Amino acid sequence: MTDRILAFYRREGTDDRGRTLDEIRSFDLGHLESVHDYIQWLFSLEARSGANPGAPTLTPATIAAFRADSALRSELETSFKAMLRFYGLSLTGNAESLRIDQSPDFLERSEVWLSPGNHNYLRLTRILTSLRVLGLPDHATALLSQLELIARTNRDVVGEETLTFWRRAGHER
Repeated sequence: MTDRILAFYRREGTDDRGRTLDEIRSFDLGHLESVHDYIQWLFSLEARSGANPGAPTLTPATIAAFRADSALRSELETSFKAMLRFYGLSLTGNAESLRIDQSPDFLERSEVWLSPGNHNYLRLTRILTSLRVLGLPDHATALLSQLELIARTNRDVVGEETLTFWRRAGHER
């Protein structure tokens, strides 16, 4: 049986709606917000999604393939950068010192997602977990650092429960 996630990331397959990896990455910012069934493909997890139960889940073989193949990890990083753009964040630095910084449009972009109980908090938890599991733990750590900063400066918006989920997702277990 073909691994649907690997086929998708290798551009040999599509998601369950027939969209390619490149099509999803080219969604405009409004589409990234309003469409809810792509994130499970870009950032797959071992657990089945309650929001999109038809999305594939990570298997040990899928995880091993990502961890062993720098091309797959590079594709995952490209997906990550697309989502960072959505959040008004950017990846800077190199392999030794990755950072996530707020982009010049952060205040504008944060109006879309930085509100109490926003569904994007769940997306961020998924992204943190997927990055860590699939072999980009430094990216997860950099994102977590920025999210902790955002939470500190927006205590009335990002609750302690959300921050706890982010921390659990972003740390190696």
